[in-house]
Amino acid sequence: MKLEPIIECALTQPQTLAQISASQWDRLLQSARRLGLLARIQALLAEHDLLDAVPDQPRMHLESARIVADNEQRIMRWEVSRIQRALRGLAKPVIFLKGAAYLISGLSVAKGRISTDIDILVDKADLDSVEAALLKHGWEHTKVDEYDQFYYRIWSHELPPLRHRERRTIIDVHHTILPLTGRCHPDPKKLLAEAITLDGSQFKILAPADMVLHSAAHAFQDGDLVRGLRDLVDLDDLLRHFGAEASFWDRLLERGQDLDLTRPLYYALRYTSLILHTPVPMAVLEQAKKFAPARLAGLMMDRLVIHAVNDRLSGWRRSLQAFSSWALYIRQHWLRMPPFLLARHLMHQMWRPQKLRTDLG
Repeated sequence: MKLEPIIECALTQPQTLAQISASQWDRLLQSARRLGLLARIQALLAEHDLLDAVPDQPRMHLESARIVADNEQRIMRWEVSRIQRALRGLAKPVIFLKGAAYLISGLSVAKGRISTDIDILVDKADLDSVEAALLKHGWEHTKVDEYDQFYYRIWSHELPPLRHRERRTIIDVHHTILPLTGRCHPDPKKLLAEAITLDGSQFKILAPADMVLHSAAHAFQDGDLVRGLRDLVDLDDLLRHFGAEASFWDRLLERGQDLDLTRPLYYALRYTSLILHTPVPMAVLEQAKKFAPARLAGLMMDRLVIHAVNDRLSGWRRSLQAFSSWALYIRQHWLRMPPFLLARHLMHQMWRPQKLRTDLG
């Protein structure tokens, strides 16, 4: 399974970029921008002290991407502090997820990463008090339609999204990490029990194995790789960081079974190692194979993923990518709901007033 060569070199062997031509730089910059990886590539080059070897024009684009990413992260840090302030008096366990968690814990995966929303996880019993506190501090519901409210509160794994009335930032309040109607059912109390408290704070992040499993579930169980390669880059960074400790790998496999997330874990290990050359121990890959789908389904998934994560190209390869993205989108909804419920949901979406239609995914 191969990425476009210039993207693969940038992500896995950034030192080789010192020798590429002007036309190759042009191709790389265009692809990286479309894939949402331009700031990440700048961070990789900076990490390897290679920015001085980059020609002036490409370096200008890379620095521009860094400035945008730095500004987005500054906004996120401020938003995290506002959320902490709003929820400080509740004395309830609050776990920051995904991009916010990577940023406030100083993980390398945050370098050059842009996140637009903030996700938190709370105990389901605390949803009402958390929601009330956020509403009191300026957040408002973005979903006002009765059906949307029903969908999120009864079937989904989160409250309807909340947007701050002044800053326009979005917060998603989760009570578990996958839809209640889906095929996998990780126990949120197990996630809460092993969460790690941030220094000098009452707020938390997921334990290392759980953080990887959540990222895998987001990409392969509750998602359609809509961000394509960016999702795999997140997983690659997390696995490289936590995998430096040998005991992590056994814990990851054990925790995947404990949380009913073995299939997305298998996909995460398979595609990061094949596409981004993530150094997953061979013994771990062999053990993960018992979580694989049937052979034909596995072959189909291989094709869909590699076309979905590659950059858009012309001709038939572009058509394959479009088909793969569509097929993964259908797969996402199939895994989210049983057939009867999915049919009911889609029929409602089809017949609701056009102005209220929205993608509830």
